[in-house]
Amino acid sequence: MKKTFYSNGKLLITGEYVVLDGAIALALPTKMGQNLVVENGTDKKIIWKSYDSDGSIWFDDTILFSDIVSKKTFESNEVKATLIEILHQSYKLNPDFINESNGYIVSTSLTFPKFWGLGTSSTLINNIANWLQIDAFVLLKNAFGGSGYDIACAQNDSAILYQLANEKPLVKTISFNPVFKENIYFVYLNKKQNSKTAIANYRKKQGDFANSIVIINEITEALLNTTELQEFTKQIEKHEVLMSEILEIKTVKEDLFPDFDGPIKSLGAWGGDFVMVVSVNNPTEYFAAKGYDVVVSYDEMIL
Repeated sequence: MKKTFYSNGKLLITGEYVVLDGAIALALPTKMGQNLVVENGTDKKIIWKSYDSDGSIWFDDTILFSDIVSKKTFESNEVKATLIEILHQSYKLNPDFINESNGYIVSTSLTFPKFWGLGTSSTLINNIANWLQIDAFVLLKNAFGGSGYDIACAQNDSAILYQLANEKPLVKTISFNPVFKENIYFVYLNKKQNSKTAIANYRKKQGDFANSIVIINEITEALLNTTELQEFTKQIEKHEVLMSEILEIKTVKEDLFPDFDGPIKSLGAWGGDFVMVVSVNNPTEYFAAKGYDVVVSYDEMIL
């Protein structure tokens, strides 16, 4: 019997990093995501294939049930090791998926290029959690860590406000449809960022971010309520400066695009993946001239 699951990708618009410490973050699910198809198999193993958005296979391997149970390590195969970690944590939450099965044939397919950083891991974790009827937030926490906003995006088809309260996720679906959305673009920086490493670096800061979190929350509220492009721009720039001070890193505009006419905001882990750009005119030509060819409009990207 074939079972199919789908989860949305994600973009974190406000609250990057400080969402881990209780800030209210604005996050948007994307029109692109990932499918998971599961069929019955044999021989106490999983035959697993993962397809990129262009149809090419980027992972193709066999995983023994015994390797999942024992959490066997594969130092020479990082993808397989990560997948076994997820499946091992899934087994701990629902042992029946191993104990009462003969095997599985599994395929995953992304609808965005996997290097884009729109949630290859989070969409997989949410799909696996749906398949095995376990809590995706718990699975994420046990397997990887992280705030969980990406799981919330995977599960919802509208914008969300996301907050961690006593380490528990609070998710509020909201309407977010800026009247000036034709002026919002997303640019890929040609570099996939490792969220786990970025979080670890943030944790080393060991600062007291209570006042900063209050300001971030105010910015998030302002972005939700404004109908003026100028005010939206002002709040984005304020957010970038504040996070730059917290992280002790230059803003992406200072670092890469100092001559750009308009605000540029990092999304999620600083230093890679997508940035959000606000521009009166289509900025594709500007970014292409600098070697950044992936410029996606708001309507093309956001669900």
